[in-house]
This record gives sequence, C-alpha cells and structure tokens, in this order.
Amino acid sequence: QVQLVESGGGLVQAGGSLRLTCAASGSILGINTINWYRQTPGKQRELVATLTSDGSATYAESVKGRFTISRDNAKKTGYLQMNRLKPEDTAVYYCNAEMYSMSLISQSYWGQGTQVTVSS
Repeated sequence: QVQLVESGGGLVQAGGSLRLTCAASGSILGINTINWYRQTPGKQRELVATLTSDGSATYAESVKGRFTISRDNAKKTGYLQMNRLKPEDTAVYYCNAEMYSMSLISQSYWGQGTQVTVSS
C-alpha cells in the first residue's frame, strides 16, 4: 500500500531549525509535485511550499527566506528545511505528493502530519 510517512517534527526554541521528512513507501515509481501544508486550530490548512517536477519551488510569503523545500528522487523522499523558526510557525505540518506507480498515472497522497512547536 502506498504511504507517505512524515517525521522530523518536535519542539524547538525560536530561532532554531528543524527538517521535516516525507518518505514515500510502496510501489511508487516516482514523485511529481510535492507540497507542504500546515494547520493550526481555528485556521484552514495553509500551503507552505510547493516543489514541482521541473524543480520550480514556491513559498508562502510568511516563510520565504527561511524555509527550503527539496527532494531526493532516488530515495523517493521530500524535505522541508525550516530555519529561523518563529512561534507563529507552530502547526501540524502535512506533506502532500503527487506520485505515480507503474501505471504512470499520478495520484495524490497525504502524510499523517507531524507537530512542530516553536517556543518563544
């Protein structure tokens, strides 16, 4: 069964860094677009970063210059490097990826979410 497994969340002091990992498992041949979202209580899910298959990356204004989205195609894994973290970055972070199997049909999958808490 195809899964996206997230890891790397935790508690960090303001100004610190974390790297989130989103690893695909199952019969996945490749990954197209990778997205990172975050959600806090009372707010709708926010798109944080996107990395398309051609290498184009986009970021929410609130994280530009601090977060970097990347991927390792050989490992079928996506990453979100988060630097100079702020308390307002506190949220549950979700990865979302369009992936394809031997059918070459791309399908969207979601990770289980990982909690990031930034203390002041």
